[in-house]
Amino acid sequence: ATVEYPGIDAESPPIKVVIADGSDNEDVIIKVSDEGGGIPRSNMKRIWSYLFTTADPEIQEGMVAFNENVDFSIDSPLAGLGYGLPISRSYARYFGGDLSIMSMEGFGTDCFVYLTRLGNTKEPLPI
Repeated sequence: ATVEYPGIDAESPPIKVVIADGSDNEDVIIKVSDEGGGIPRSNMKRIWSYLFTTADPEIQEGMVAFNENVDFSIDSPLAGLGYGLPISRSYARYFGGDLSIMSMEGFGTDCFVYLTRLGNTKEPLPI
């Protein structure tokens, strides 16, 4: 999203990462902030749905195009297809943490990844 907002030729604002891992903290928290224009409030509930994307359909078509001459690629096959956030939150929750998004439309987005410290929880598998 950061590349889409200022444009490809414009200078992109920096992405900031803060890690809070003090020894007294219950969780290790990673905050990733961008100034990529943010997410409209009307989309906030949908960002957690698989296959929800705001990517340009032309870009998506190039990502999933099949090339019979190449069986591998440097491109990510799931980029822009609406899998990243739901899968990331599922992994974080599986390991006892969480993922949340706070966005300011027209400015940018803050993503918080909460990871419990090792040894605090058991594997959350149904019995």
